[in-house]
Amino acid sequence: MSSKKGRAWVFDDNVDTDLIYHNKYLAESDPKNMPKGEELAKHCMEDIDREFVNKVQPGDIIVAEKNFGCGSSREHAVYCLEYAGVPCVLAETCSRIYYRNAVNNGYPVLFVKGLSDAIHKGEIKDGDMLSVDMENGLIRDETNGKEFRGDAVSDLEKEIMKAGGLFNYVKAHRTEK
Repeated sequence: MSSKKGRAWVFDDNVDTDLIYHNKYLAESDPKNMPKGEELAKHCMEDIDREFVNKVQPGDIIVAEKNFGCGSSREHAVYCLEYAGVPCVLAETCSRIYYRNAVNNGYPVLFVKGLSDAIHKGEIKDGDMLSVDMENGLIRDETNGKEFRGDAVSDLEKEIMKAGGLFNYVKAHRTEK
């Protein structure tokens, strides 16, 4: 897994999957059959910030407090961030189903203990430039020099992400009988 570098987009607690990608778009979007996910990307985070998709740049990083991705189990909430160019999510905690969807689809989420406090103290803010070492769980805010330590991604999760998701991982590691 490589390091990521991008501008921070900071969000509060309890950003649910409807806020990430609203259910009103589910009927018109199949995440697995979209060329480059343009439809998914254009509705990403729009219920929090209607202009998010126009302002986010490839490489920008989501930084969230607790319980990111709570709500339904839709994979769209993972895909829309990826298709919008967001390479990873940093959160103090996220819902278990969101995390499994992320890993199963090869999308990195890093848990960072104390992230909520750091956000409230102003130690990490919207627009700060971040460097994220996913291998070691090290996050450096290049804007202010602060460093944070997240949980490193497990070896199995790294392998799944390198394979591009659980389906590809299982396919590559399946033994012939």
